[in-house]
Amino acid sequence: MNARIDTLPAAPSALSTAQQIGQIAVQLPGATAVFRRLKLDFCCGGQVSLAQAAADKGLDANAVLAELAALQRSDAVPEAASPSALIDHILARYHEVHRQQLPELIRMARRVEAVHRDNPHVPAGLADHLETMHEELLSHMLKEEQVLFPMLKSGGNPFVGQPIGMMRAEHVDHGEALDKLNALTNDATPPQGACNTWRALYAGIAQLGDDLINHIHLENNVLFPPFEASAAPSQGCGPSGCACSGGGTLQA
Repeated sequence: MNARIDTLPAAPSALSTAQQIGQIAVQLPGATAVFRRLKLDFCCGGQVSLAQAAADKGLDANAVLAELAALQRSDAVPEAASPSALIDHILARYHEVHRQQLPELIRMARRVEAVHRDNPHVPAGLADHLETMHEELLSHMLKEEQVLFPMLKSGGNPFVGQPIGMMRAEHVDHGEALDKLNALTNDATPPQGACNTWRALYAGIAQLGDDLINHIHLENNVLFPPFEASAAPSQGCGPSGCACSGGGTLQA
């Protein structure tokens, strides 16, 4: 994976009802799902303010603003977090967010590929790749939630190195999927003249990339090492022990 894990995301900009909804859609990943549910046209009609768009639909602009503000998430890790607290942070900040991010990105990618299919810059195959990433992430997160994380919350065991090793291997696969995602989207850089949906799609993809990199970083470099250090050394069945030694298997 070529992306860096030491780059901190920019602080979220303040939202206001005076902003154009097209601008919000592009700058705030996840906003498109809110606008779509409320039937606010952020693409062709994105030049109007949030206040005006809400008024035209009989909506409370401040209520919409509050819903959008909830999408501005912090990456701050609980200070001196215990493994249990760190796992809870990973579940809330990354697992649940990935589950929200990907379906909306897939929907927008299919629309962009269909509407702009004659554009030479269209990211052909993007929606299919995002669907594959979605399926693989769902499987991976389920394994962590049902097997590995409960094991770590209970203090680990001498054979915890095996399931951790499996998760590390899948993290490498996720990194390769991100590299392909960057190649398909020119590093999430929309072409000149791209519509608001296309630009919002790429903003969401950039956020997904940052989130996934930070997610993997926390697990690989913060959560896993203390448990690996106390795990039993290999006894000839592979680098982290094996199921026949009592470690069990990690299956969804």
